[in-house]
Amino acid sequence: MSAQQPDRFLFWTLTPLNARRVQNFKANRRGYWSLMIFLVLFVLSLFAELIANDKPLLVKFEDSYYTPVFKMYPETTFGGFFETEADYRDPYVEELITDSGGWMVWPLIRFSYNTINRDIPVPAPSPPDSANLLGTDDQARDVVARAIYGFRISILFALALTFFSTIVGVAAGAIQGYFGGRTDLYFQRFIEVWASMPVLYVLIILASIITPNFWWLLGIMLLFNWMGLVDVVRTEFLRARNFDYVRSARALGVGDTTIMWRHVLPNAMVATITYLPFIVTGAIGTLTALDFLGFGLPPGSASLGELVKQGKNNLQAPWLGLTAFFVLAILLSLLTFIGEAVRDAFDPRKSLENGGGA
Repeated sequence: MSAQQPDRFLFWTLTPLNARRVQNFKANRRGYWSLMIFLVLFVLSLFAELIANDKPLLVKFEDSYYTPVFKMYPETTFGGFFETEADYRDPYVEELITDSGGWMVWPLIRFSYNTINRDIPVPAPSPPDSANLLGTDDQARDVVARAIYGFRISILFALALTFFSTIVGVAAGAIQGYFGGRTDLYFQRFIEVWASMPVLYVLIILASIITPNFWWLLGIMLLFNWMGLVDVVRTEFLRARNFDYVRSARALGVGDTTIMWRHVLPNAMVATITYLPFIVTGAIGTLTALDFLGFGLPPGSASLGELVKQGKNNLQAPWLGLTAFFVLAILLSLLTFIGEAVRDAFDPRKSLENGGGA
């Protein structure tokens, strides 16, 4: 086999080359600490219901314990009259619990993303105070809670879109580059036509027919987002298809599928990985823009784009626009710094420099 052959199954293991890539990534302190901060914020957002919620984490009533944040309890459970879910912020329900010698443990923020605070001192949007640290929006909903939930849904949407786009884009680029010829030619013409489709107009038309939701929007964006990786993977496969180890594998009777996915793909993934953080950044920007224009997630959803729109529509409430700006600026900056560090880590020149003295 030629020396050009990739690591195959050892591609994802800590080989000397990959160890140097890890070292290169850590050497970029800005990118490394951006990754650490991003992971902390993302993990915290996954537990948003335990941080910002209008339901207690734990309730002691008489001799029993309840977890309203995980399970719905009717008001009758606590001695009330209604079979509907208990409103733990209602003074009547609070009195029922405390009079029995019970107590409630609340999250750090006593509002969910859709909780309407009816006790604000001025008409909504109300300025920051001790109850609403960053104020409320024009629907009297807590801005901090909406920012936390909006951060989570933006990241989950971007990661899901990047994951599925990578699968489709890598598969399409691999088929184009490996087989070449007419397959490559016809596929390129199709991509040129498909890429010329006005995505925003398509979304506007579909939004007038179907009520958008997370999965619907993900599917629509996937139809267009996969094309960003095709050229990268295609170029790597076009370059590798004539390598000696590929020709040797063909001569030994190894099937095209095996050669593509077990021998050539690892080389192509090196270039692909460097693009992934930037694809995530683009997906977040796209979702924010669609929500801002009203063609994204359903109205009332926790959305950073909707928070930006609130800031535009309520210039007399600068805390709305500033919160949206800083959350997006921090999030996109972290991802950009991570992307730069990943790109440096996979830079072959730096790998050679670091390994030159080995």
